[in-house]
Amino acid sequence: MHQWTRREDERLLTGNGRYVADIEVPDCLDAVFVRSGTGHGVLRAVDCRAAREVPGVVGAWSAADLKDMPSCAHSAAALQDLPPVPHTVLARLSSDEVVAGREWPALVKERVRYAGEAVAVVLGEDRYRAEDGAAEVTFHVDPLPAMVTPAAAAADETLLFEGLSNIALRGETGTPVEDEVWREAAAVVEGRYRQNLLMPTPMECRTILAVPEEDRLTIWSGHQMPHRLRREMAALLGWSEDRIRVVVPDTGGAFGGKSATFPEFVVVAFLAVGLRRPVRWIEDRLESMTVATRGRGQDQRARLAADADGRLLAYELHIDADVGAYPHLGVGLPMQTAWMATGAYRTPRVHATVRSILTNTMITYPYRGAGRPEAVIALERCMDMMARKLGIDPAELRRRNFIPPGAFPYTTPTGRTYDSGEYARALDLALETVEYGTWRAEQARRRSDPTAKPLGIGLSCYVERSGGEPGGLHEFGSIEVGADGVITARCGAASSGQGHETVFPALVAKTLGVDERRVRLIEGDTDEQPEGLGSFASRTAQVAGAMLQHASRLVIAEARQRAATLWDLPLEEVEWADGTVHAAHDGSAAMDIGELVKATGPLRVEDRFETGMAFPFGSHVAVAEVDPELGTVELLKVVTVDDCGVVLDPAIVRAQAFGSAIQGIGQALYEAIPYDDNGTPLLANGLLDYLLPTYTEVPPIEVKDTCTPSPSSPLGAKGAGESGCIGLPAAIVNAVVDALRPADADLLQMPLTPDVIWRAARAPKLEEDR
Repeated sequence: MHQWTRREDERLLTGNGRYVADIEVPDCLDAVFVRSGTGHGVLRAVDCRAAREVPGVVGAWSAADLKDMPSCAHSAAALQDLPPVPHTVLARLSSDEVVAGREWPALVKERVRYAGEAVAVVLGEDRYRAEDGAAEVTFHVDPLPAMVTPAAAAADETLLFEGLSNIALRGETGTPVEDEVWREAAAVVEGRYRQNLLMPTPMECRTILAVPEEDRLTIWSGHQMPHRLRREMAALLGWSEDRIRVVVPDTGGAFGGKSATFPEFVVVAFLAVGLRRPVRWIEDRLESMTVATRGRGQDQRARLAADADGRLLAYELHIDADVGAYPHLGVGLPMQTAWMATGAYRTPRVHATVRSILTNTMITYPYRGAGRPEAVIALERCMDMMARKLGIDPAELRRRNFIPPGAFPYTTPTGRTYDSGEYARALDLALETVEYGTWRAEQARRRSDPTAKPLGIGLSCYVERSGGEPGGLHEFGSIEVGADGVITARCGAASSGQGHETVFPALVAKTLGVDERRVRLIEGDTDEQPEGLGSFASRTAQVAGAMLQHASRLVIAEARQRAATLWDLPLEEVEWADGTVHAAHDGSAAMDIGELVKATGPLRVEDRFETGMAFPFGSHVAVAEVDPELGTVELLKVVTVDDCGVVLDPAIVRAQAFGSAIQGIGQALYEAIPYDDNGTPLLANGLLDYLLPTYTEVPPIEVKDTCTPSPSSPLGAKGAGESGCIGLPAAIVNAVVDALRPADADLLQMPLTPDVIWRAARAPKLEEDR
């Protein structure tokens, strides 16, 4: 019999998973959205009449049609108009100020602001009939100039919202650096970096199924934050939250892109309530490539100063961020980059400024790493430039500037307080594992051989933040013990493939001292767990895990108290071991917790538990061989060393690190969203146009770790899910720069496509290479 690594593996790998598309509901209608092919323009007319005549089509509506939808009167709470998409802005920022006058309509009312924005919706008895109906909808858009880069939009020559600047937010952190610091420094390097716009691309695209049931609405969705979805849907409908249930079934990946209430969700819920029939939307792959959330998307200018010994003096980072057509959570994401600008180094003066700029693209949103990769890439590329300028080995330059272990907790000039770290230990392990000296010798040999392909070694040291921001570092949950001895753990998290069914029962079982087969997990259901935050920001083990450990200890305390009462003993004479209570001085008085429940009644504890922020870190090394004639990059070896504190499940953490590293390779070498002059993504051929690394492109990756426990969580755990996306892209680009050594390193911008490599290979070299 096969031994599955994780509890969920047998179900998922044998085709028995249950996703939203698998849920069968009587009388369910399928929604298809009619989308603009133009990135910017004025919507003049939408005609849905022909679509309504298609057999099997139940209805077709534009925003204007839905405004006076007669069937809405049949709902328990009549809706007068299709509500806008709810907005969420980073907690430290004023959402009202940013969003006012820039609301995101669920269906376009007057103006298209990104390609793929929905102008109409068609409901059919099945998806095929709905697609046929959507093909009959006609509409006209008068085009306006499309701006798909921050540089184009920042000039405000064409405004996305009349009377309002395209610069939706300005921010800064740290203190401006005096001019004399730059003038008197022994070395100053400057760089410009483009963080390419990416797509999360999970295996399963976005989904929602809304099912009216008497005076309630049940929503099934592959979602990272079910309680947020419930709260926002209730507000949109004008209902109390207890009238909405959100259930997250099996979910095929998320990477940050499934934590919002999207325009399609608003329309589906509105129609389900109005028609009193279930409505489902299953996003297809090409649709997802056009209108799913984006990640990254920054233009950066960076400047770094050091003394003659390589001690860092000052760092300056200016960020122009592409946040898409509407201000949402993504408008504040560049502040994450600014707050993490200092990286792993003790730089005395740091200043970062941010402009979040609206463009004619789909909104930018949290994507694996969310603001931290952007910070690491800018700083680590500058570190390599500084090493070359001063003639110091890149590894040695980093060692000289690391925050030492004795300095923690360490407050950075940008206001972050790092909890713990041993940065040099991670770097030393990475260099030892990759055999750094051997590769440097091989590089020297090749540089003396004009026929050899150039070889480069790139380093990257990173620090990231996990758990979330203050105000969101808590989770809710409960543990219930049945008379049959079964222990049920509930929490506010929601898995999208991370292995919660395995990790959390094992954690509860370990704390209680019982066989983990006695423990089952329930999550992703707002009826089962009334309060919760969800799974995002690499917070699940650090925060939700700590909550379940805390709840397990409350169970132990309650069991001891009950046993003391039952046996008429002082509490201090009742002990707990291996799932049983027993009298400390009388071995005859012992009872399994299941038997205790039979004797004393139901046992359930629930609580809210809060941890502090944590700061995982690591060092990544990439060895790259470049073919100057073909413009190709072959990664000969990749080593990742990550420190996420105490590891709860080594196999799952290793898999997270490996998968994240592959996504980091994708950003560095392959992935980007190209646009035409009308602001339309050039992705007609699907994943043939948006390249993802496949098995063929995956190099040898060696995953290692160190352990520096976090004092911010009783588990000592830090986030583990985003490391490769954060640390590896900079290492890969640094390796290619190290191989080609162009005089202008800014020529090498991600993704490092053959065209980029070919041109950089023919550019002027550094003086010592001429």
